[in-house]
Amino acid sequence: MVDATPPSRVRPPAVAGSFYPEEPSALRSMVEACLAQGRQARGTRGAAPRAETPPPSRPKAVIAPHAGYIFSGPIAGSAYGAVSDGLEGIERVVLLGPSHFVPFAGLALPRAEAFQTPLGLVPVDAEARRAILRAAHVVTADAPHAREHSLEVQLPFLQVLLGDEVSVLPIVSGDATAPQVTAALERVWGGDETLIIISSDLSHYLDYARARAVDAATAQSILACAAELDADQACGHVAINGLLCAARQRHLNVRLLDLRNSGDTQPDRSRVVGYGAFALYEGPVRQ
Repeated sequence: MVDATPPSRVRPPAVAGSFYPEEPSALRSMVEACLAQGRQARGTRGAAPRAETPPPSRPKAVIAPHAGYIFSGPIAGSAYGAVSDGLEGIERVVLLGPSHFVPFAGLALPRAEAFQTPLGLVPVDAEARRAILRAAHVVTADAPHAREHSLEVQLPFLQVLLGDEVSVLPIVSGDATAPQVTAALERVWGGDETLIIISSDLSHYLDYARARAVDAATAQSILACAAELDADQACGHVAINGLLCAARQRHLNVRLLDLRNSGDTQPDRSRVVGYGAFALYEGPVRQ
């Protein structure tokens, strides 16, 4: 960690106590429970059957939801459970999610040198920051990050799984095209030391049955690497489309791990939010 980082260079938590517990031990326990539930659910709840043999390695990238943990935590646990299949060697996480509050063009990095959660500080990777800032349409701006939860809620999962051994490159997407996102990702793609996480929920505020149908179609598009998602299908469609373009170029294989909605994790099924967990692998994966 980077405990010596001056406070003015730390992005403080914005949704601790609302999206996830503010007390460290309660937060760690909740993340561990989500991981356990996610491992149990992988391949059994809305996803394709698990392969007879496990994938050859941990994923290069995952797509994970970003709602409050009581709603989407177990589905996020499915994505991070896939990561936990091979934690050794991960040094950097490229974390890309949508801006929910601040409209802007391109992709935005914060000026912060670290992000804080109740579990401690996560350093921002300086080398990766320099590399991606050479890509067109990547800017430095704090406003899109200040209140944004899509990246923040992923950090406790990384802290529980990877401890102090990881740095992050936090990127918020605004109005950007899939090729622009792909070009930025290519700057920091790296090798086995780099994991890419796309933060996105799926459909919003449909009834339970309609959400299941819409999200199932969206999942099929993601599995086919069809980089044509829109905002009605996924709030993080900009980032997902960019990753899927890169996946096509690099011949990655996509695996559906979990597909549910808030009606599966909470009682109200009148207006639900969809959640999916996907893993993208370099090399063949038998579905």
